[in-house]
Amino acid sequence: MEHECRGTKRDDLHREQAMKRILLYEHLSACGDADGGVSAELRMQGRAMRDAVARDLVRSGHIALTCVAGHDEALDVMEVSQETDWCRAPFAIPPTRFLAAEARRHDAVWVIAPETGGVLSALCEAVDSARWIGCDAATLHIASSKRRTSRHLAQAGIATPRAWSQSAPLEVACNASAWVVKPDDGAGAVDTRVYRDYRQAEYVFLRRAMSGESVTLEAWIDGDALSLSLLCSRGHMQLLGINRQHIRIDDGQLSYDGVTANAIPPSDDKAATCSALAARIARALPGLAGFVGIDLVWHPQRGPVVIEVNPRVTCAYPALSRMLDFNLGASVVAGHVDLGDDFEWRRHAA
Repeated sequence: MEHECRGTKRDDLHREQAMKRILLYEHLSACGDADGGVSAELRMQGRAMRDAVARDLVRSGHIALTCVAGHDEALDVMEVSQETDWCRAPFAIPPTRFLAAEARRHDAVWVIAPETGGVLSALCEAVDSARWIGCDAATLHIASSKRRTSRHLAQAGIATPRAWSQSAPLEVACNASAWVVKPDDGAGAVDTRVYRDYRQAEYVFLRRAMSGESVTLEAWIDGDALSLSLLCSRGHMQLLGINRQHIRIDDGQLSYDGVTANAIPPSDDKAATCSALAARIARALPGLAGFVGIDLVWHPQRGPVVIEVNPRVTCAYPALSRMLDFNLGASVVAGHVDLGDDFEWRRHAA
Protein backbone atom coordinates (compact mmCIF):
# COMPACT_ATOMS: atom_id res chain seq x y z
CA MET A 1 0.00 0.00 0.00
CA GLU A 2 1.19 3.48 -0.75
CA HIS A 3 0.81 4.61 2.87
CA GLU A 4 2.23 1.51 4.54
CA CYS A 5 4.45 2.13 7.56
CA ARG A 6 7.87 0.59 7.11
CA GLY A 7 10.59 -0.05 9.70
CA THR A 8 13.61 2.24 9.66
CA LYS A 9 15.83 1.04 12.50
CA ARG A 10 14.80 -2.37 13.73
CA ASP A 11 15.30 -5.63 11.89
CA ASP A 12 12.68 -8.34 11.43
CA LEU A 13 13.96 -10.40 14.36
CA HIS A 14 11.91 -8.34 16.80
CA ARG A 15 8.80 -9.06 14.78
CA GLU A 16 9.37 -12.78 15.23
CA GLN A 17 9.49 -12.47 19.01
CA ALA A 18 6.45 -12.40 21.27
CA MET A 19 6.38 -8.60 21.40
CA LYS A 20 3.09 -6.82 20.82
CA ARG A 21 2.99 -4.55 17.79
CA ILE A 22 1.68 -1.14 18.85
CA LEU A 23 1.00 1.80 16.54
CA LEU A 24 1.32 5.23 18.19
CA TYR A 25 -0.38 8.11 16.37
CA GLU A 26 -0.46 11.69 17.65
CA HIS A 27 -2.75 13.70 15.42
CA LEU A 28 -1.20 17.18 15.55
CA SER A 29 2.47 16.21 15.23
CA ALA A 30 1.52 13.88 12.36
CA CYS A 31 0.05 16.88 10.54
CA GLY A 32 -3.44 15.44 10.79
CA ASP A 33 -4.81 18.98 10.52
CA ALA A 34 -4.25 19.29 6.79
CA ASP A 35 -5.70 22.80 6.71
CA GLY A 36 -2.86 24.09 8.90
CA GLY A 37 -5.19 25.60 11.48
CA VAL A 38 -3.19 24.40 14.49
CA SER A 39 -0.54 26.60 16.08
CA ALA A 40 3.11 25.60 16.30
CA GLU A 41 2.79 25.60 20.10
CA LEU A 42 0.00 23.01 20.07
CA ARG A 43 1.94 20.90 17.60
CA MET A 44 4.95 20.99 19.92
CA GLN A 45 2.78 19.92 22.86
CA GLY A 46 1.48 17.01 20.83
CA ARG A 47 5.00 15.98 19.88
CA ALA A 48 6.13 16.11 23.51
CA MET A 49 3.26 13.83 24.58
CA ARG A 50 3.95 11.41 21.72
CA ASP A 51 7.66 11.16 22.49
CA ALA A 52 7.03 10.62 26.22
CA VAL A 53 4.64 7.74 25.47
CA ALA A 54 7.09 6.32 22.92
CA ARG A 55 9.94 6.34 25.47
CA ASP A 56 7.81 4.38 27.93
CA LEU A 57 6.74 1.81 25.37
CA VAL A 58 10.25 1.27 24.00
CA ARG A 59 11.84 0.75 27.42
CA SER A 60 9.18 -1.78 28.44
CA GLY A 61 10.92 -4.47 26.40
CA HIS A 62 7.55 -6.03 25.54
CA ILE A 63 6.42 -3.77 22.70
CA ALA A 64 7.46 -3.44 19.06
CA LEU A 65 6.57 0.19 18.49
CA THR A 66 5.64 1.91 15.26
CA CYS A 67 5.33 5.68 15.59
CA VAL A 68 3.85 8.11 13.07
CA ALA A 69 5.93 11.21 12.38
CA GLY A 70 5.21 14.56 10.81
CA HIS A 71 6.58 15.50 7.43
CA ASP A 72 8.84 18.15 8.98
CA GLU A 73 10.70 15.84 11.38
CA ALA A 74 14.26 14.57 11.00
CA LEU A 75 13.93 11.07 12.38
CA ASP A 76 17.63 10.24 12.59
CA VAL A 77 18.22 12.76 15.41
CA MET A 78 15.19 11.93 17.51
CA GLU A 79 15.74 10.54 21.01
CA VAL A 80 13.51 7.50 20.64
CA SER A 81 14.35 6.73 17.00
CA GLN A 82 16.85 3.91 17.51
CA GLU A 83 14.35 1.41 18.94
CA THR A 84 11.30 2.56 17.02
CA ASP A 85 9.90 1.93 13.57
CA TRP A 86 8.87 5.29 12.13
CA CYS A 87 6.57 6.10 9.27
CA ARG A 88 5.22 9.33 7.90
CA ALA A 89 1.51 9.93 7.56
CA PRO A 90 0.60 10.37 3.89
CA PHE A 91 -0.43 13.70 2.41
CA ALA A 92 -3.27 12.48 0.24
CA ILE A 93 -4.98 9.95 2.52
CA PRO A 94 -7.33 10.97 5.36
CA PRO A 95 -6.09 10.04 8.86
CA THR A 96 -9.12 7.79 9.41
CA ARG A 97 -8.37 5.73 6.30
CA PHE A 98 -4.68 5.59 7.17
CA LEU A 99 -5.39 4.34 10.71
CA ALA A 100 -7.97 1.82 9.54
CA ALA A 101 -5.41 0.22 7.24
CA GLU A 102 -2.50 0.34 9.68
CA ALA A 103 -4.58 -1.01 12.57
CA ARG A 104 -4.85 -4.34 10.76
CA ARG A 105 -1.06 -4.62 10.77
CA HIS A 106 -0.75 -4.04 14.53
CA ASP A 107 -2.02 -5.65 17.69
CA ALA A 108 -3.26 -2.33 19.06
CA VAL A 109 -3.41 1.37 18.24
CA TRP A 110 -2.84 4.24 20.68
CA VAL A 111 -4.15 7.57 19.42
CA ILE A 112 -3.53 10.99 20.97
CA ALA A 113 -5.83 13.60 19.43
CA PRO A 114 -8.03 16.54 20.44
CA GLU A 115 -11.77 16.16 20.80
CA THR A 116 -12.26 19.29 18.66
CA GLY A 117 -14.47 18.77 15.63
CA GLY A 118 -15.04 15.15 16.57
CA VAL A 119 -11.47 14.24 15.58
CA LEU A 120 -10.80 11.78 18.41
CA SER A 121 -14.19 10.10 18.00
CA ALA A 122 -13.72 9.73 14.23
CA LEU A 123 -10.29 8.14 14.72
CA CYS A 124 -11.79 5.78 17.31
CA GLU A 125 -14.47 4.70 14.83
CA ALA A 126 -11.78 3.97 12.23
CA VAL A 127 -10.12 1.36 14.48
CA ASP A 128 -11.91 -1.79 15.57
CA SER A 129 -12.64 -1.74 19.28
CA ALA A 130 -10.47 -4.78 20.04
CA ARG A 131 -7.39 -2.86 18.88
CA TRP A 132 -8.27 0.57 20.31
CA ILE A 133 -6.24 1.68 23.36
CA GLY A 134 -8.21 4.21 25.36
CA CYS A 135 -11.73 5.28 26.24
CA ASP A 136 -14.62 3.63 24.43
CA ALA A 137 -16.73 5.35 21.76
CA ALA A 138 -19.70 6.09 24.04
CA THR A 139 -17.47 7.80 26.60
CA LEU A 140 -15.68 9.81 23.90
CA HIS A 141 -19.10 11.01 22.71
CA ILE A 142 -19.87 12.37 26.17
CA ALA A 143 -16.42 13.80 26.88
CA SER A 144 -16.17 15.49 23.47
CA SER A 145 -18.86 17.95 24.57
CA LYS A 146 -18.43 20.13 27.64
CA ARG A 147 -22.19 20.45 27.99
CA ARG A 148 -22.80 16.71 27.74
CA THR A 149 -20.00 16.05 30.22
CA SER A 150 -21.33 18.60 32.67
CA ARG A 151 -24.87 17.21 32.50
CA HIS A 152 -23.69 13.61 32.86
CA LEU A 153 -21.51 14.36 35.89
CA ALA A 154 -24.15 16.59 37.49
CA GLN A 155 -26.61 13.70 37.31
CA ALA A 156 -24.08 11.71 39.36
CA GLY A 157 -23.99 14.48 41.97
CA ILE A 158 -20.63 15.89 40.90
CA ALA A 159 -20.20 19.68 40.98
CA THR A 160 -19.86 21.30 37.53
CA PRO A 161 -20.32 24.88 36.23
CA ARG A 162 -23.81 26.07 35.36
CA ALA A 163 -24.23 26.33 31.60
CA TRP A 164 -26.59 28.57 29.60
CA SER A 165 -30.02 27.33 28.62
CA GLN A 166 -33.15 29.10 27.45
CA SER A 167 -35.08 27.93 30.48
CA ALA A 168 -32.50 29.08 33.04
CA PRO A 169 -30.57 32.23 32.08
CA LEU A 170 -27.26 32.28 33.90
CA GLU A 171 -27.65 35.86 35.10
CA VAL A 172 -30.61 34.70 37.18
CA ALA A 173 -29.52 31.13 37.91
CA CYS A 174 -26.17 31.78 39.58
CA ASN A 175 -24.18 34.46 41.35
CA ALA A 176 -20.98 34.38 39.29
CA SER A 177 -18.15 36.92 39.20
CA ALA A 178 -17.74 36.38 35.45
CA TRP A 179 -18.85 34.21 32.52
CA VAL A 180 -16.84 32.26 29.98
CA VAL A 181 -17.63 31.61 26.31
CA LYS A 182 -15.70 28.74 24.74
CA PRO A 183 -15.97 25.97 22.14
CA ASP A 184 -18.14 23.14 23.41
CA ASP A 185 -15.70 20.63 21.92
CA GLY A 186 -12.50 22.62 22.35
CA ALA A 187 -9.16 21.55 23.77
CA GLY A 188 -7.00 23.79 25.95
CA ALA A 189 -7.89 27.47 26.01
CA VAL A 190 -8.43 27.91 22.26
CA ASP A 191 -11.05 30.58 21.44
CA THR A 192 -11.97 30.95 25.11
CA ARG A 193 -12.92 34.36 26.48
CA VAL A 194 -13.97 35.62 29.91
CA TYR A 195 -16.51 38.43 30.39
CA ARG A 196 -17.40 40.36 33.54
CA ASP A 197 -20.64 41.57 32.01
CA TYR A 198 -23.26 38.85 31.53
CA ARG A 199 -25.12 40.64 28.73
CA GLN A 200 -21.96 40.95 26.69
CA ALA A 201 -21.12 37.27 27.28
CA GLU A 202 -24.60 36.15 26.23
CA TYR A 203 -24.49 38.35 23.12
CA VAL A 204 -21.12 36.90 22.03
CA PHE A 205 -22.32 33.37 22.80
CA LEU A 206 -25.50 33.73 20.74
CA ARG A 207 -23.65 35.39 17.87
CA ARG A 208 -21.06 32.60 17.73
CA ALA A 209 -23.78 29.95 17.99
CA MET A 210 -25.79 31.52 15.16
CA SER A 211 -22.68 31.51 12.98
CA GLY A 212 -22.55 27.73 13.30
CA GLU A 213 -19.95 27.33 16.05
CA SER A 214 -20.32 24.61 18.65
CA VAL A 215 -20.01 26.95 21.62
CA THR A 216 -21.04 27.07 25.26
CA LEU A 217 -21.60 29.79 27.86
CA GLU A 218 -21.06 28.93 31.50
CA ALA A 219 -20.42 30.54 34.84
CA TRP A 220 -16.80 31.33 35.63
CA ILE A 221 -15.51 29.44 38.67
CA ASP A 222 -13.13 31.35 40.94
CA GLY A 223 -10.30 29.42 42.57
CA ASP A 224 -7.17 27.37 41.90
CA ALA A 225 -6.95 25.70 38.47
CA LEU A 226 -5.92 22.07 38.95
CA SER A 227 -5.97 18.87 36.95
CA LEU A 228 -6.03 15.22 37.94
CA SER A 229 -4.15 12.55 36.01
CA LEU A 230 -5.72 9.11 36.21
CA LEU A 231 -5.08 5.57 35.04
CA CYS A 232 -8.56 4.16 34.43
CA SER A 233 -10.10 0.77 33.72
CA ARG A 234 -13.72 -0.45 33.89
CA GLY A 235 -15.01 2.06 36.42
CA HIS A 236 -11.87 2.01 38.56
CA MET A 237 -8.97 4.44 38.66
CA GLN A 238 -5.54 5.12 40.08
CA LEU A 239 -4.80 8.77 40.85
CA LEU A 240 -1.37 9.43 39.34
CA GLY A 241 -0.99 13.08 40.22
CA ILE A 242 -2.67 16.35 41.18
CA ASN A 243 -1.28 19.02 38.89
CA ARG A 244 -1.41 22.81 38.90
CA GLN A 245 -2.50 24.47 35.66
CA HIS A 246 -1.11 27.88 34.77
CA ILE A 247 -3.94 30.00 33.40
CA ARG A 248 -3.93 33.72 32.65
CA ILE A 249 -6.45 36.19 31.29
CA ASP A 250 -5.24 38.99 29.01
CA ASP A 251 -7.94 41.47 28.01
CA GLY A 252 -10.55 38.76 28.38
CA GLN A 253 -8.63 36.10 26.43
CA LEU A 254 -7.93 32.96 28.42
CA SER A 255 -4.49 31.45 27.85
CA TYR A 256 -2.93 28.19 28.95
CA ASP A 257 0.72 28.48 30.03
CA GLY A 258 1.43 24.88 30.91
CA VAL A 259 1.17 22.59 33.89
CA THR A 260 3.23 21.70 36.94
CA ALA A 261 2.86 17.95 37.41
CA ASN A 262 2.33 16.52 40.90
CA ALA A 263 2.18 20.02 42.38
CA ILE A 264 -0.17 18.92 45.18
CA PRO A 265 1.44 16.18 47.34
CA PRO A 266 -0.55 13.27 48.79
CA SER A 267 -0.13 14.80 52.25
CA ASP A 268 -2.06 17.94 51.26
CA ASP A 269 -5.59 18.35 52.62
CA LYS A 270 -6.94 18.51 49.06
CA ALA A 271 -5.51 15.11 48.07
CA ALA A 272 -8.11 12.89 49.77
CA THR A 273 -10.97 14.92 48.32
CA CYS A 274 -9.45 14.80 44.83
CA SER A 275 -8.98 11.04 45.07
CA ALA A 276 -12.59 10.52 46.12
CA LEU A 277 -13.78 12.81 43.32
CA ALA A 278 -11.71 10.91 40.74
CA ALA A 279 -13.21 7.62 41.91
CA ARG A 280 -16.73 9.04 41.53
CA ILE A 281 -15.96 10.24 38.01
CA ALA A 282 -14.56 6.83 37.05
CA ARG A 283 -17.75 5.18 38.30
CA ALA A 284 -19.94 7.73 36.50
CA LEU A 285 -18.02 7.13 33.25
CA PRO A 286 -17.01 3.45 33.35
CA GLY A 287 -15.85 3.61 29.73
CA LEU A 288 -12.87 5.75 30.75
CA ALA A 289 -9.75 3.73 30.02
CA GLY A 290 -6.02 4.32 30.00
CA PHE A 291 -4.62 7.76 30.75
CA VAL A 292 -7.31 10.34 31.51
CA GLY A 293 -7.15 13.99 32.60
CA ILE A 294 -9.73 15.86 34.71
CA ASP A 295 -9.68 19.68 34.71
CA LEU A 296 -11.15 21.29 37.81
CA VAL A 297 -11.17 24.49 39.82
CA TRP A 298 -10.90 24.40 43.60
CA HIS A 299 -13.45 27.00 44.71
CA PRO A 300 -12.78 28.56 48.15
CA GLN A 301 -16.24 27.57 49.43
CA ARG A 302 -17.54 24.86 47.09
CA GLY A 303 -14.36 22.83 46.82
CA PRO A 304 -13.57 21.06 43.53
CA VAL A 305 -15.74 21.91 40.53
CA VAL A 306 -15.11 19.75 37.45
CA ILE A 307 -14.63 21.79 34.26
CA GLU A 308 -14.02 18.99 31.76
CA VAL A 309 -12.86 15.42 31.23
CA ASN A 310 -9.99 14.81 28.81
CA PRO A 311 -10.31 11.19 27.60
CA ARG A 312 -6.73 10.98 26.35
CA VAL A 313 -3.11 11.76 27.16
CA THR A 314 -2.66 15.34 28.40
CA CYS A 315 0.29 17.72 28.77
CA ALA A 316 0.96 16.40 32.29
CA TYR A 317 2.00 12.99 30.92
CA PRO A 318 5.68 13.71 30.02
CA ALA A 319 6.59 14.92 33.52
CA LEU A 320 4.47 12.32 35.34
CA SER A 321 5.93 9.42 33.38
CA ARG A 322 9.38 10.36 34.69
CA MET A 323 8.20 10.78 38.30
CA LEU A 324 6.34 7.49 38.73
CA ASP A 325 8.04 4.33 39.95
CA PHE A 326 6.45 2.19 37.22
CA ASN A 327 6.21 2.32 33.45
CA LEU A 328 3.10 4.41 32.82
CA GLY A 329 2.85 3.89 29.06
CA ALA A 330 3.32 0.14 29.25
CA SER A 331 0.74 -0.02 32.05
CA VAL A 332 -1.79 1.71 29.81
CA VAL A 333 -1.12 -0.83 27.06
CA ALA A 334 -1.28 -3.72 29.55
CA GLY A 335 -4.81 -2.65 30.41
CA HIS A 336 -5.82 -3.51 26.83
CA VAL A 337 -3.28 -6.03 25.55
CA ASP A 338 -1.69 -9.03 27.27
CA LEU A 339 2.03 -8.29 27.45
CA GLY A 340 2.93 -11.70 28.87
CA ASP A 341 3.36 -13.26 32.28
CA ASP A 342 6.78 -11.69 32.83
CA PHE A 343 5.51 -8.13 32.51
CA GLU A 344 5.04 -6.45 35.87
CA TRP A 345 2.94 -3.35 36.24
CA ARG A 346 1.36 -1.50 39.12
CA ARG A 347 -2.16 -0.21 39.33
CA HIS A 348 -3.90 0.55 42.60
CA ALA A 349 -7.51 0.95 41.53
CA ALA A 350 -10.13 2.71 43.60
